[in-house]
Amino acid sequence: MTELLFRSDAYQAEAEAVVLAHTAEGAIVLDRTVFYPTGGGQPGDSGHLIWGAHRLPIATAVKVEAGVGLLPAAPDAMPAVGTMVRQVLDWSRRHRMMRVHTALHLLSVVIPLPVTGGQIGADKGRLDFAMPEAPGDMTAVEEALNRLIDRDLAVTEEWITDDELLANPGLVKTMSVMPPMGQGRVRLVRIGAGSGQVDLQPCGGTHVARTGEIGRVTLGKVENKGRQNRRVSLSLAD
Repeated sequence: MTELLFRSDAYQAEAEAVVLAHTAEGAIVLDRTVFYPTGGGQPGDSGHLIWGAHRLPIATAVKVEAGVGLLPAAPDAMPAVGTMVRQVLDWSRRHRMMRVHTALHLLSVVIPLPVTGGQIGADKGRLDFAMPEAPGDMTAVEEALNRLIDRDLAVTEEWITDDELLANPGLVKTMSVMPPMGQGRVRLVRIGAGSGQVDLQPCGGTHVARTGEIGRVTLGKVENKGRQNRRVSLSLAD
């Protein structure tokens, strides 16, 4: 199975690895990777692989049976099984998605309603809420969100067992997607600490280390997505 380097260090943008396999879909499986695979509303990372005189652009990463598969951007020479390669993320894109992802966790704090869906992008993201009526003053919601960001809160993680999560269902904010379970433990992402903690929820994605890295965000108009469902989008200001 692929060792998930992004799980221990979301800021690692390069690493050497050995090719373990090629999948029938044309993906390259490495023994260790910095590429986050598509999942949980977060797109897979892009970047490139280098070996010898070759440079192969990677369009995205996906989950495969053996771990993580890297899909080339176009048909080209593939590194053979056993080849040592250097993998390099499109770091600017990844970091922007990290900023958006952490901002969405904070959005779920200032709008404390069940989340019915979400999507992360490199410049913007959105959450869908079980929300019969839109907030009356979205400017106030935006200001509250940016005040949380400006507090420069630490973003940390811890792990609990599957059973501990099942015993604490209130940790799960998402109604449509269950946290990744089945491996015996679940990762929690915490924003703030001690009496300054503002959020704690299961999450397998990548985040910035402090909320101040997010920078200012703006909220779009609330979209009606059904009788009890409203979509709130946010965008990075830079």
